Amino acid sequence: MTGAKASAVLAASGSLVAAFALPASAAPESAKKDARTSAPAAPVAAPVAAPAAPAITAPAVATPAKADLVGVAGVTAVAKPKPKPKPKPVVKEDTREGDLVAAAERSSDQASRSTTRTKISTTSVKQSSSQIVNIARTLLGIAYVYGGDDPSGFDCSGLTQYVYRKAGISIPRTASQQQREGTRVSDPQPGDLVFYGSPAWHVGIYTGGDMMIDSPRPGKYSSERNMFGTPTEFRRY
Repeated sequence: MTGAKASAVLAASGSLVAAFALPASAAPESAKKDARTSAPAAPVAAPVAAPAAPAITAPAVATPAKADLVGVAGVTAVAKPKPKPKPKPVVKEDTREGDLVAAAERSSDQASRSTTRTKISTTSVKQSSSQIVNIARTLLGIAYVYGGDDPSGFDCSGLTQYVYRKAGISIPRTASQQQREGTRVSDPQPGDLVFYGSPAWHVGIYTGGDMMIDSPRPGKYSSERNMFGTPTEFRRY
């Protein structure tokens, strides 16, 4: 038994030695081929795609809700009022005219209660004078307007100047100027000018007897009336 075991061991050892003694190139070709084919190839990683950008979607446009109209009902547009006309220029020379006329009228009323005035009479009326009186009588009832010189409103000298101009006679604007340039007369005729004060602060148109046409003062109207107080003088153009 022992010798048999020893022989087996030696045989195995010899086989191993023979195997180790073979060169590497002596390995069978088939073995190399098997080694090449049997080894799996290393897998190649597929390229990774870049992440896609997130999709952006515009919100749908909402249809605006119909709103109730807001406004003011029952209102009518009114046209812009026209500007008021500019006041007529003031004639400085007649500044106190209205006050003086009022004072003279009051004094005349007091005197008339105790005395009788001597009336001026006339026997003839010139045609030119009559024309002035007749023109003046078409302008009665027009309101006194300070500085007024047309039928929309007269002051005293504005009335006399307007009447004379209609008769074709040019006279100055203010009472004192009309007094200076007229010819003084002692026998007044209808159509002559009657003055109060020196320099004059009031003027009227003499119509005969004790009467005159004038535009007296604010709040009054052009009228034919009795002369008040004692006139300073009469002048003719």
